[in-house]
Formats: sequence, structure tokens, C-alpha cells
Amino acid sequence: MDALHKHRSLYKSTTPPWKETYRKRCVDRLKNSRSRLLERYRQGGESVRASIIVQEVMEEEWTALQSEDQRLPSLWGPQGKTEMLNIMREYDELAVLEEIQQELIAQEMSIIEEYERNQQLEQQYISSMVEGMEGMHIICPICRTNNLLINSYFISCPCGLYINTKKRNITPDVLQHLLETRVSEHMEDCLHNPVFSVAINAEAEALPNLMISCKVCDYLSVVL
Repeated sequence: MDALHKHRSLYKSTTPPWKETYRKRCVDRLKNSRSRLLERYRQGGESVRASIIVQEVMEEEWTALQSEDQRLPSLWGPQGKTEMLNIMREYDELAVLEEIQQELIAQEMSIIEEYERNQQLEQQYISSMVEGMEGMHIICPICRTNNLLINSYFISCPCGLYINTKKRNITPDVLQHLLETRVSEHMEDCLHNPVFSVAINAEAEALPNLMISCKVCDYLSVVL
């Protein structure tokens, strides 16, 4: 009881001198525990209560603070809670702890809300990418029936079209641009519809090229 009386005499009717130090340490530890918080949140979702994480932070920092000032009572532990509550009720230090706790809970919820916003933005980005890929259907310019299969190695179509594109970085966007450029180029001088075909390039190790041509104006160009 001597320790409790000394504690009462030291802090009676005053703001506890440990308040700001303890508050700052708790805030810093909570920030540094962001990964632990989010990992637990991901595992438990809505079932995770913010006060569980906050209490851990407060316990850890109080223990560290108490090791530096032996006059401070135990906050949690065997008979520690009862001892602490008796002191806090009389000198309003419980209100100080509750104030710090509420601040930490608010910050913790802010971390979770930021995480959820980032998750939503990431999901929206992924969805937009998938939709973009799904929407980028390029009709085969030769058969004008099937969608082209385009990857890092080749462009193909069930009609027989096959173009080796290895190491050429041909994406659907690139191919679409090439096709539009050649068609526009032809339309500058001729309003007839051009045709597409595959021709073997004798100068490029017999690799096939996608060609565009027009019998009316004798236009001829390599698309790919």
C-alpha cells in the first residue's frame, strides 16, 4: 500500500506526468504495428475488434514505461487491474487512459479504412485491366470472322493465319494501331476496301508477314 499512497500523493489533482510520453509511445507502436494489425484484420475481417490490438499496444508500452518508473502500478496482470482501477477512479487517471485508448482506436480504424480504400482501388484497377483485355477483341483481317489469338510469341487465327511475333512486343493495342494506321494510309488516296493476306518474307528467314493490298490502286504495305 505504501507504493499506492506514494502514487496518489505524486499525481493527486494533476495531469499524470507520464501521459504524453505514454501516449506518444503508444501512437508510435501502433504505427509500427501496422503489418500485425492488417494481418490480423485480413485473417478475421469484421470479427476483429480494434480494442484487442489497441490493448496489446497499451499493455506493451505500459510495461516498458513501468520498467523505467517503478512507482507506476501494474496495469494488467495478477491483481494489477484492480490495483490500477482503484488509483484511476480516485485521481481520474482512468479517464486519461480511456482518452489515449480512444485516440488509438480512432487511428487504428483510420489505418484499416485506408487499407480498405487501397484494396478497393487495386480491385478496380485489376477489373478495368481485365475488362480492357476482354474488350480488346481484334477480328482477323483475313477471314473477318474469328477473333485473333495474340500473345508474346505469335498471332493466330483458326482460318490459318499465323504470324511469329517473338521478341517483337506485339500486344493487342500495338496490332490494333498498326492495322488502323495502314487502313488510314490507304484511304487517303483510295476509297475501295483493301484486303489482307499473309506473304513469306524471303529476307527474314522465311517468316510470314501480314500484308495489306488493294488491286484498284495497287497499294501494298506490310502491316506486321
